[in-house]
Amino acid sequence: MFVRRLARIVGAFAVLALATDALAQGPGVAERAQAREIYSRIVGMDTSVEGKRTPEMAAYLAGRFRVAGFPESDIHVLPHGDTASLVVRYRGDGSGGRPILLMAHMDVVTAHRSDWQRDPFTLVEENGYFFGRGASDNKSGVAMLTSTFLTLRGEGFAPTRDLIIAFTGDEETVGLTATSLVREHRDLVDAEFALNTDAGGGGLDEATGAPVGYFLQTSEKTFASFSLTARNPGGHSSQPRPDNAIYDVMDALSRVRAYRFPVMWNDTTIASFRATGPSIEGAIGAAMVRFAAHPGDRRAAATLTASPFHVGQLRTTCIPTLLAGGHADNALPQSAVATVNCRIFPGVAISTVQAKLQELAGAKIELEPLESNYISSDASPLRPDVLAAATAAVHATYPGVMVTPAMSAGATDGVFYRAAGIPTYGVGEIFSKDSDDLAHGLDERVSVESFYNGLTHWRVLLTTLAGRE
Repeated sequence: MFVRRLARIVGAFAVLALATDALAQGPGVAERAQAREIYSRIVGMDTSVEGKRTPEMAAYLAGRFRVAGFPESDIHVLPHGDTASLVVRYRGDGSGGRPILLMAHMDVVTAHRSDWQRDPFTLVEENGYFFGRGASDNKSGVAMLTSTFLTLRGEGFAPTRDLIIAFTGDEETVGLTATSLVREHRDLVDAEFALNTDAGGGGLDEATGAPVGYFLQTSEKTFASFSLTARNPGGHSSQPRPDNAIYDVMDALSRVRAYRFPVMWNDTTIASFRATGPSIEGAIGAAMVRFAAHPGDRRAAATLTASPFHVGQLRTTCIPTLLAGGHADNALPQSAVATVNCRIFPGVAISTVQAKLQELAGAKIELEPLESNYISSDASPLRPDVLAAATAAVHATYPGVMVTPAMSAGATDGVFYRAAGIPTYGVGEIFSKDSDDLAHGLDERVSVESFYNGLTHWRVLLTTLAGRE
């Protein structure tokens, strides 16, 4: 059974390699111009919580799909307070299976002109880069999916299964549009699996710019923050009492600091360590190799836990991020509050982490989640068809680059779909250097070459997974 399955996968890779040879020259002039026009228009809209232009962006994109011939019945702009989501269905004949969901988000983090060298809401091409708020997070993905849909429709591409775009409007804040889609509009987005532009992606060497690897995200940690509050009658600072709200919070944080959540692993983290460990020099690489061979190995776990870049791959982490207390410099504090942010390992319930934090904090501390709609999810299974298609898409532009499953320590809308039973895979199109990873930061940028290569990336992905041989 294993040999036959392996043979089918190897055969699929060979067919996909032949199918993508014709794409070596990259997208044509008209396709590049179309993608850049869409990119420029949407970067120019301030879709942050301050700008509130996400509904305008959804309406603009819906108009592009209408002009391309998508039926009105397959285009849905769904208002949600000050924001909106957009769902567009590209109909297939169903012979290839259930639909594939394609994800991106239209909203961005706030950016102020006074902080930036360039206007954050004007797409600027300079020195081989596109600059602008959302250039990478996540308007590149929105532009890629929109342009690819329009191009394939214009070419008469007939998919073997429905392809569904779902653009959300508040991924950077509370995720209510994604929650609404999976709970109230499940018929519009129900799919066999989802491909997420807002996760995954490739790395480039800092010195040479050569591709060094591609990470296919199959799981992400759960984001949850908790407030730890101590209360006290207070009084005059000249009459100190043995109990003190600030001391109580400090004591609670000391116990949280000393605690280590259990070491954990899944298929994705083991595959990631196994693939990347041999290429990393020193103790970290050796620890990855050892942990992959012996999951749970204490010595390897201790080495990786000491690294801020790798500890999140092994366990749930909870750290203080905000602190406030007292009301006057000559008065005993009547209250003190600390915020603890947790990144929870896939499959671990939020309630379990909350209970542990309460135990550590002690009876003097009131502990509450900051939001009521935090959602946790398990890792998505490693699908051979998605891995094969992602590998073909990467190799169409970057031949031979290793594609490795990965777990993200950050959070995206993918958690909502995974929790709703739709396996989700981060297959973002962008390759970048670490120094160019400026999402949420000043002068956010994407290399021009990587942006246009993304058109090939998504064409190969969609035609591989929903096309005829």
